[in-house]
Amino acid sequence: MKQPDDLIIKMQQGNEQAFETLYTMYSKALLGVIATLVRDETIAEEVLQDVFVKIWNNSHMYSVQKGRFYTWMLNIARNAAIDKTRSKAYKNAGKNLAADNFVHILEARSNETGKLDAIGLKKYIDALKPVCIQLIDLLYFKGYTQAETAEELDSPLGTVKTRARNCINELRKMVLNR
Repeated sequence: MKQPDDLIIKMQQGNEQAFETLYTMYSKALLGVIATLVRDETIAEEVLQDVFVKIWNNSHMYSVQKGRFYTWMLNIARNAAIDKTRSKAYKNAGKNLAADNFVHILEARSNETGKLDAIGLKKYIDALKPVCIQLIDLLYFKGYTQAETAEELDSPLGTVKTRARNCINELRKMVLNR
């Protein structure tokens, strides 16, 4: 597709009709990129609106000599989506579960021991050092990230990563040498 130079120039001069046309031309493509990153259609649509506000407010910063208009917009969209996924509100929203999910979580937790016994892993985990048992429980059975585990254990992230790797290697050796 040929770059819509006239529309871009008109938008840079404050022409809202040109901006609307550019929105129509590019919004679906940018929404697809944003949705891929944030993985939530409603949030992606909100980010898209913010992106087009940024495009409108910063249109004077675009220059044909610096690259294609679509690439310029794509970078704004990508950065906005990444910023959104790094925001505290986005992370907290991902942790909030609907009340009907709690029953399934509690049932799953109560069945964990049975599942571990069914595959014979519990005896190997119980044979590990207490610090390894705690790390594996947090990281693999409770689904904590390494950063969350470090916070929970009040340990440096690097220490948690190293210990987790060592514990998994120890568990692997035990399972392979059975």
